[in-house]
Amino acid sequence: MTFFYKDILEEKIKLLYDFHNIYLLAKGEDKQNYKHIFDRLCLVAKTIIPFVKPSWAIINKIKERGLNILFEGAQGTFLDIDHGTYPFVTSSNTVSSQAGIGAGLGPTSIHYTIGITKAYTTRVGSGPFPSEDDSENGIKLGKQGKEFGTVTGRKRRCGWFDAVLVKQAVALSSIDGIAFTKLDVLDGFEKIKICTGYTLDQRKINYLPTASCEQKKIKPIYEVMKGWSTSIKGIQSFNKLPKEAKDYISRIEELINCKIIIISTSPERSDTIILDNPLKNN
Repeated sequence: MTFFYKDILEEKIKLLYDFHNIYLLAKGEDKQNYKHIFDRLCLVAKTIIPFVKPSWAIINKIKERGLNILFEGAQGTFLDIDHGTYPFVTSSNTVSSQAGIGAGLGPTSIHYTIGITKAYTTRVGSGPFPSEDDSENGIKLGKQGKEFGTVTGRKRRCGWFDAVLVKQAVALSSIDGIAFTKLDVLDGFEKIKICTGYTLDQRKINYLPTASCEQKKIKPIYEVMKGWSTSIKGIQSFNKLPKEAKDYISRIEELINCKIIIISTSPERSDTIILDNPLKNN
């Protein structure tokens, strides 16, 4: 770690400043001195260095003791640099196997993978979104789901549940159970659509094509289900859900080939229906 070696840290920072100063001077800007940031980093190093340990060794010791280890991933499957909607992706892998790579564990160490998906589909920024709904329904989903970025406030694009994408995500990450969030956002919809396939150049397909030019052309195939008129917000028992909501959950399970084990019915942590707790089984 560079923080341990001041001379190496200073050399690297100086090289960076030398590189960028060429462009700053060419634009008539003042030359920047690396010493200020170097001194600040040296102060930060004093705080960080005592906590630096070989994380792979610590995690493997915990594993040997038979304790549960929970990894949390960030960003969705289709932002994965290899399997996502390239070029509208992030700079790394987001599928579940990345947890072991990043932590220093082998592939057989992950015993259970939970996938998290909303009861409808959203996307931030540009990129293909087959089930996007630009009509009043999409606006309603965004409003009821408060679909705005937590940090930036950027509005998310909203659409119907895309069972094709979720089924593909289940396969890519070997997902064992699904946490199905924001089911209450679908309150009040007379009809609810589910994307069950795509058409590409007049032929039906059941997967997201790799080529970006094909991703732009695919059109959703919808199955329509009856919605529910009553509010399910705050319900904490599966049996208390309206029949239409249960039917919707059951149909989603069939389409994505995966069991839904957790259902949320409001932003409150307590308003969660737990049908199966994987931590009790491992």
